Amino acid sequence: MSGAARIQLLSPRLANQIAAGEVVERPASVIKELLENSLDSGARRIEVDVELGGSKLLRVRDDGSGIPPDDLPLALARHATSKIRELEDLEQVMSLGFRGEALASISSVARLTLTSRTAGAEQAWQVETEGRDMQPRVQPAAHPVGTSVEVRDLFFNTPARRKFLKAEKTEFDHLQEVIKRLALARFDVAFHLRHNGKSVLSLHEAADDVSRARRVAAVCGPAFLEQALPIEIERNGLHLWGWVGLPTFSRSQADLQYFYVNGRMVRDKLVAHAVRQAYRDVLFNGRHPTFVLFLEIDPSVVDVNVHPTKHEVRFRDGRMVHDFLYGTLHRALGEVRPEDQLAAPAAVSEMLRPTGQAAGEFGPQGEIGLAASVLERPQGESLWRSPGAGYQGARPGSALPAGEAQGAYREFFSPLTESAAPVALPAAQGDVPPLGYAIAQLKGVYVLAENVQGLVLVDMHAAHERITYERLKLAMASEGLRGQPLLVPESLAVSQREADCAEEHATWFQRLGFELQRLAPESLAIRQIPALLKQAEATQLVRDVLADLLEYGTSDRIQAHLNELLGTMACHGAVRANRRLTLPEMNALLRDMEHTERSGQCNHGRPTWTQLGMDDLDRLFLRGR
Repeated sequence: MSGAARIQLLSPRLANQIAAGEVVERPASVIKELLENSLDSGARRIEVDVELGGSKLLRVRDDGSGIPPDDLPLALARHATSKIRELEDLEQVMSLGFRGEALASISSVARLTLTSRTAGAEQAWQVETEGRDMQPRVQPAAHPVGTSVEVRDLFFNTPARRKFLKAEKTEFDHLQEVIKRLALARFDVAFHLRHNGKSVLSLHEAADDVSRARRVAAVCGPAFLEQALPIEIERNGLHLWGWVGLPTFSRSQADLQYFYVNGRMVRDKLVAHAVRQAYRDVLFNGRHPTFVLFLEIDPSVVDVNVHPTKHEVRFRDGRMVHDFLYGTLHRALGEVRPEDQLAAPAAVSEMLRPTGQAAGEFGPQGEIGLAASVLERPQGESLWRSPGAGYQGARPGSALPAGEAQGAYREFFSPLTESAAPVALPAAQGDVPPLGYAIAQLKGVYVLAENVQGLVLVDMHAAHERITYERLKLAMASEGLRGQPLLVPESLAVSQREADCAEEHATWFQRLGFELQRLAPESLAIRQIPALLKQAEATQLVRDVLADLLEYGTSDRIQAHLNELLGTMACHGAVRANRRLTLPEMNALLRDMEHTERSGQCNHGRPTWTQLGMDDLDRLFLRGR
C-alpha cells in the first residue's frame, strides 16, 4: 500500500457538488425541488419567473408559512429538513421533499438568494450563498409572508456541467412539464409561470369539478378532455379517480400520461403494466394511451423512498394494486358505448363508484374472469352510467345469454340478423338510437346512417369483427378452455421460486387449460395445454407467464395468445368488404355495435365509426359564412 492516497474528508463545497449531481441535472430539476418545498410549506399561490430557459434566472415566490430567521442558514445545510424527525416518519411520507440536500446542492452550483417571512414576524430575512465557501450571509429584507428563492447563473462555477445544457427552448419545455405535473397534482394551488417576462401559464385555484376539468384541459389540451372518460372508484382502502383517454385518442409517444400516488407523480412499471393490459386489444399497434389518474392509498403501505428522484414507488401488496388498476380501467373502457362518445365532454359527466368485481377484484385470471362477470350480470344492468344519453332502447349490456354465447363459440360467425327498422328518423328525436338508422351503403365497405347529430360513417367489416370477437371471448369465458393432454409431457427446468409460483397458481393454470406437475424442486412437467394453443411454443409460454407472475403477481400472456387466435377467427368470420347489405342488415349491425363492449375500435385498435355533425358538414360546404 506504499504511495497510496490517504483517506480524508471532502470539503463541504465538493460534497454538495457531488450531491448536486444527483439532485440538479438541469433547470427543470431545480424548479422541481423549489416547487415541492413551496407546496410542503402550505402555499396556495406560486409564481415562477424564468429567464433563458432557467440557465440565467429561476425565481419561485410563494405565500406559504415561511422560514424563521434562525432556520435560514440551516435551510442551506446538508441533511437538514423540517419534514422528518425519526425513522418511523420515512414509513409514511406525505411531504414531497425530505432528503434535506436540495437547497445545499443548488447553492453549490449557482448564486442562491432565499428571502422569507413568517406570519407575525415584523420583517423578512434573507440568506445568500455563491457556491464558494458555502458560508451563508443572513440580513433583514422586505418581503410579504411566504418565501422567495432566486437562483442565478446555474452551473456558473462548474462549466463542464453547463455545457451539457440544451437549447433554451428545450430546457424551458422540460421546466414547463415539471410545473404542469405539479399543477395537476395540486388543484387547490394557483400556479403562474413567466418566461423572459411573458406569461406562459396562468392556472387559478380549482375548487370544483368544472374548474378542475378546466385545469386538465389547460395542461393536457381541450381535445384530451373531450375524448376522456371520468373515473372514480373506491375499494379496499384504494381510491382511484381522474380521466382516461378513449382508445381512439392515443399518442405516438407516452407523453400524455400522468399518474399520481398520494399526490406524488410516479412512473412505475407495475402501474404501466396494469394500464397497458387494460388497453391491450383496443389500441392500434405502437400507440400509447392517455390518462390523468390519482391513486390514494394508506401511506404506510407504499414506499416512496425507493429512488433518489422518488419517481418509483414500491407497494406492499403490488398484486392487489395491479389488479385494482387493471380491472377498473378494463371495465371502464369496455363499458364505453356510442352514446357515451356522443355525450357532453367528461368535465361534467356523472361518475359511478362500483364495488366488488366492478372495482377490479379480478386476480391474475384477467380477462376471463372479467368476461365471466359480464355473463353473470342481469340483462340491462350496466356498471357505468351513460352520461346524458337520450336513447333508452333495449341495451342488454354486453352479455349474450349463455346458450347464445356457447353457440357463438362453436360457430363463431353468426350472420347479421334481419330486423325491421325505419329508414327515416322518427319525429321524436329522443327515441333515435345513438348510431341512428342506416340510409345507404358506400362501395360495399361503409355504412352511412343518420342520427340526431348528423351523419354516422361505419366501417362494416371492422365493426362486425369487434362484435364477433367479443362474442367469442364471452363464449370462451362461459365454457372455459378445453385442455389437450400431451402424449409425451414436456419437462421444464426452472428456478425453485418459479416452481413454487407454478404450484401456487396451479388452479389458475388449470382453468386456462394447462396442467403443470412439479417433478423436483427445480423441475416442472407440462402435461396438458389449451386445445386452442396446440400450435404455441408451450415451454416458452409457461416460462414467460411465470416470469410475469413473479414480477407483477399477474400475467396476461396466455390471454394475449388466446385473444390473438380469437381475433383471427373473428376477422375471418366478420362480414367481408364488397358484400351488399340490406337496410335491415345494416340496422342490425348498428344495434349490435350499441350493445357490444369496445365497439368503437376493431381488434387491431382502428376506429370502427366516426360522426360528422351538422356543424362539420356546414363547414365543408361553407354554409353560414
